[in-house]
Amino acid sequence: MTKGKQVRLTKRVVDSAIASDKRYIVWDSDLNGFGLRVETSGAKTFVVRYRADGGGRGAPQRFVTIGRFGNLTVEEARKQAKVVLGGVAVGEDPADERRTKRTEMKMSGLIDLYEQEGCFIQRGKRQGAPMKALTKQYTVARLRHHVVPLLGHKRVNDVGIADVERFFRDVAAGKSASDDKVGPRKRIIVRGGEGAARKVFRDLSAVFSFACRHGVAKGNPCEKAVVQKTDNHRTRFLTLEEVRCLGAACDALQEEGVNVKALNITRLWALTGCRRQEIAELKWHEVDFDRGLLILDDTKTGKSLRPLADAAMVLLKGIVKTDDSDFVFPADRGVGNFQGTKTIWPKIVKKAGLDGVTPHTLRHTMGATATSSGEALALTGAILGHANMRSTMIYAHVQHDPSRRAANRVAKTIAAALAGQTKSAPKRKKVA
Repeated sequence: MTKGKQVRLTKRVVDSAIASDKRYIVWDSDLNGFGLRVETSGAKTFVVRYRADGGGRGAPQRFVTIGRFGNLTVEEARKQAKVVLGGVAVGEDPADERRTKRTEMKMSGLIDLYEQEGCFIQRGKRQGAPMKALTKQYTVARLRHHVVPLLGHKRVNDVGIADVERFFRDVAAGKSASDDKVGPRKRIIVRGGEGAARKVFRDLSAVFSFACRHGVAKGNPCEKAVVQKTDNHRTRFLTLEEVRCLGAACDALQEEGVNVKALNITRLWALTGCRRQEIAELKWHEVDFDRGLLILDDTKTGKSLRPLADAAMVLLKGIVKTDDSDFVFPADRGVGNFQGTKTIWPKIVKKAGLDGVTPHTLRHTMGATATSSGEALALTGAILGHANMRSTMIYAHVQHDPSRRAANRVAKTIAAALAGQTKSAPKRKKVA
């Protein structure tokens, strides 16, 4: 379909409108001013364009958003567009009226608006791309559980720097904590604390930035707020003796009949240094046994290539594929990937005597073991799939073999510990 060409908007026309490197609008040939805006992300929104103050070439041009395609059909959007244009014909200025109402919006309403229109990446290589579904879910939940109870009653432009600083301290002190039963055997527990305060503060700053761009807020009070904006650096990693305890715990639980999927996911966390969901949601087409690589479709930093050590390949080759699922660890019931690690992980760390250890600790363990074994930081970055090292590998035409050899050396040490062996960390040969 030609961009900018006037056609009668129908469901077929809207379905055929594809995303481009720039936003564009397809105008309806029957109703002047009614159009479909197609974002670079592929989102499709119905809009109305008109001229205020009685019209004419010199009058300011306004745009009014009708709604998203999917939430509205084409004909429903056309009816609402006729109502808007009918009001314009008698002297109304709906865009200005909406802008005025937005300046009076309360924080609870702003959170609703952000959930509908603002959950997009604001910085970095993925700027403008929609948040991943899980990221959006957690972000909106934090905003609703902390911001709405403490600031939801205030008007957006009445929230100042002092309010934000007080909000941060209140969340850290647990004033937004709650424990609500929302259904049979289901509760929503909100604890608050310093970590939650830092996370929701970043979310709130993103909300105010969105509000500034859309004319709802006059400024972002988070920018000048004096709070501890960064998380504490995580330095916890497992020693090789602790890795041996982890491996022994997995073996013992397997003998006791604990679901082997959760145990193998744990072993792969340790052997690859991958993030939690990268292994839990791993699919067979992402495993390249021939080249010894994980080619992950969608990670925190986009598509990512990771070297796969021999020990990890042996484990993966021992897993039987399920005919009706592409997941390496499919769900026991229904579709999707296995979700049982949340309940089994506490059993593993309890049996291993590693209280307070999280799956992400195993990622730190891979990095710490690599550096303590003398591996170069560039190769450690390749093992862990850090975004900046991935860029470096692109400019180097992606030399996978050195990073895979490094992953193999490190994973041998961890594999030996998982198996209960006392093999020490490998020593690097000195180059004359």
